[in-house]
Amino acid sequence: MNIGKFAELLLLLIVLTDFAVLGSSRLSACIRAIAIQGVLLGILSLVIDDPRSVHAMVLAAGTVAIKGIVLPLFLRWAMREAAVRREVEPAIGYMASLFLGSLAVGASFALANRLPIITKVELLVPIAFATLIIGLLVLVTRSKAITQVVGYLILENGVYLFGLTQLSRVPFLVEIGVLLDVFVAVFVMGIVVFHINREFDSISAANLVELRES
Repeated sequence: MNIGKFAELLLLLIVLTDFAVLGSSRLSACIRAIAIQGVLLGILSLVIDDPRSVHAMVLAAGTVAIKGIVLPLFLRWAMREAAVRREVEPAIGYMASLFLGSLAVGASFALANRLPIITKVELLVPIAFATLIIGLLVLVTRSKAITQVVGYLILENGVYLFGLTQLSRVPFLVEIGVLLDVFVAVFVMGIVVFHINREFDSISAANLVELRES
C-alpha cells in the first residue's frame, strides 16, 4: 500500500469515529472514539509529512499524547466525577444525527470539488470539512457538558485536518500552540463540569446559565 492509499484509509477511519460519536449514547464510547481519532490524526500527520523529519515525529508524538491520551483520560475523570454514563436527552435523535452526518459528508465532498487542489491526498479536504461540521453538530445537539466537549474536540480535529494541507508552511510553534489551546479549553470545561455537578443534580449544559460565583 502506497502512502496516499494509507493516508486515505486513515481518513476513512477518522470519519467512522465521527459517526461512532453521532450514533452512541454512551459517554465512554464517545470518549473512546475521540481517543482513537487522536491517535489516527497523529499517524496521519506523520504519513503526510516526511516521516524521517524531526518536525513530523514531534508533531505526531504530541498529537497522539494530547489528543489520543491526555484529553480522553481527562474526560474519563470528568465522567467519573460527574457520575454520568449516557447522553439521554439529545436535541436530535441518534438516527437523525447519523442522517445529518451523512448529509454533512456529501456536502463536504461537493464543496471540496469546487475548491482548487491544495493537497495530494484527495480525501483530506472533504473529510476535514465533514469532521468540522459533525463536531459542530454534536456540540449543538447534545445536552451533557462532557458530550459537548467531545463535539468541540471533533470540531477542532476538523480544523487540524485542514491545517495538514499546509503542514509544510505552518510554523511548528503554531501547531504546538493549537494543541495547547485545545488542552486548556478542555481543562477549563472540566472545571465547569465539576461545578455543575457540585451545584446541580444533572450536568446538562443548560445549567451553565444558572452558575454564579460563590
